[in-house]
Amino acid sequence: MTTSYCSPISATSVRAEPIYTSNGYNTVHSSNTNGNGAFPYGSYSSNASVQREPVGRRSPNEYPEGEYSGSPHTSDSALDVSCRSGGSERSHPQRRSTNRDEFDGPHQFLPRPPPESIALQDRDLPHLPTNLVVQEQDLILNRVNDRLSQCAFDFVAKYEFPIPIDSKMRPVERPEDREWTEWVFLLKRLATKRRIPARFLYNGQIKQLVTILENSLEMRHAAKHQSRPLKDDRNILQLISAGIQVAKILKDASAMEYLDSLYVSTEEQIQERIAMQRYR
Repeated sequence: MTTSYCSPISATSVRAEPIYTSNGYNTVHSSNTNGNGAFPYGSYSSNASVQREPVGRRSPNEYPEGEYSGSPHTSDSALDVSCRSGGSERSHPQRRSTNRDEFDGPHQFLPRPPPESIALQDRDLPHLPTNLVVQEQDLILNRVNDRLSQCAFDFVAKYEFPIPIDSKMRPVERPEDREWTEWVFLLKRLATKRRIPARFLYNGQIKQLVTILENSLEMRHAAKHQSRPLKDDRNILQLISAGIQVAKILKDASAMEYLDSLYVSTEEQIQERIAMQRYR
């Protein structure tokens, strides 16, 4: 076993070559100018002392957090690095603060628009047509919600994806055992954990899956909160279209047909209401 030092070896010594023996420690063959074969700073090697911890080694518990990794034998390398860095036994890498606000650094401001443009922007928002009553909107959005839950249920069952067991929730036996937001969370976790192969999705759009799922979340909120204000016609059609995109990326043809038919019938219903108001 050899004790490592960071002090320079005298000019009279010859470079030592470590040789690792079967007991896990290394012996050093060296000679000096006197020819007595002694290492200038002392060398010790004995097969009878294999239980002794080598001097100069540090246990993993003595390392600062983040400095130690690998097996205990990496301590020799750590000492070698400290020798090259001027004898410092421990290194403390600089860490960037995570609370730094980038807006406090170099920045710029855009030129303020002229007052005329600001006045045009600050006018009352234009009214978007709303021809469906709240009960009709709720019925449409609930149909989209239920069909997407069925779509997610079929997708998970078809490819046998795991569903984590939660003691606070019932086991999944039917699509309605999970809210649409919960189905979205499950699919997003499967995607981010790389459990969903790209070939299972339309055109392999694995990167677009999370975005398309998030676009459908407003539909679930609108369907369950009865105190919400009425949505305009375009927004209702937009939420149905978001559901169509979910069914499309999950390659569920029956769900796409159902939601597309719902979109067409809803649009026709809106147009009929507009026509009735014109004839009044």
